[in-house]
Amino acid sequence: MEVKSRLIHQFRISYLPTTMPVNFYGFSNGNVMVVCSRFYEKSFDHSELEFVFALHEEFFYIYENHKLKLKEDVNDSISLHPEMIDIPEPSIKILKVYRSINSYSQAQMALDKFVTCSNPA
Repeated sequence: MEVKSRLIHQFRISYLPTTMPVNFYGFSNGNVMVVCSRFYEKSFDHSELEFVFALHEEFFYIYENHKLKLKEDVNDSISLHPEMIDIPEPSIKILKVYRSINSYSQAQMALDKFVTCSNPA
């Protein structure tokens, strides 16, 4: 089965500790993944961009209906607005950091492959 990510929401400014955009993606297994970029120091006076893939541990995504829910309220009929996914002090688990990706579109393709291969819980 081919796993495809679905963009839930993109933030230009987020609660996460980065000045770069943050994208939240939903998957058919219910996982919500976070993709953000940040600068890292490659050498003295030279930095480059790395992309961080993380699992958001507080939300659940219902792929068929495009609905976002809190994990504790999955059986509740109320769904959340996509903008509500960016919260202060989120519970996220970093799964992978890539330094060979150059754009958010490349990051989404790599995320699809990563989730298909590893199927994060």
